[in-house]
Amino acid sequence: MTDARISDPKALRALSHPFRWKLINLLTEEGPRTATQCSAKLGESVASCSYHLNMLAKYGFVAEVEGPGRQKPWQIINRHQTISSEGLDDEAAMAAEAAVLAYLDHEFERTRERMRQHDLLPETWRVPGGVGINSATKFLTIEELVELQGELRALLDRYDERTDNPELRPEGSRPVRFFLSTTVSPE
Repeated sequence: MTDARISDPKALRALSHPFRWKLINLLTEEGPRTATQCSAKLGESVASCSYHLNMLAKYGFVAEVEGPGRQKPWQIINRHQTISSEGLDDEAAMAAEAAVLAYLDHEFERTRERMRQHDLLPETWRVPGGVGINSATKFLTIEELVELQGELRALLDRYDERTDNPELRPEGSRPVRFFLSTTVSPE
């Protein structure tokens, strides 16, 4: 699956708001939701959820879908996106950096909160080698790095259908977040 590269400075600035990452994650993990449902889940007002969903829609990150009744749920448009300052002008590069930093803040807070709640998980989910944090430093060429990233993405992509189709989820499955970060040490 090819990632959608975001290069529009306005779209990137839209992603620099931390609450919008919460909405994106909610819609990605739980599927289409109304602003009212987002409000109940995230503890933010309906008006605020509606405003931020409309901002995300303006730049093509979410869209309304037909649903029962008057309220229309919102859904994520593209689950895989790339934010990079590579090849962007100064304005867009700064917007990309702000979006990445907002995303990282969101992911780190989410990871911290889930690690704080680790002891509350059922014992079956607290097995060694399951939930936790791993890090490693390997010496790779750029070609090896790209190949490894592709292999890791392919492993995770095997489970994509379960996100879109809840009927495919095995009994007892839960949303499991993988946050893989690849950085290169400066010379």
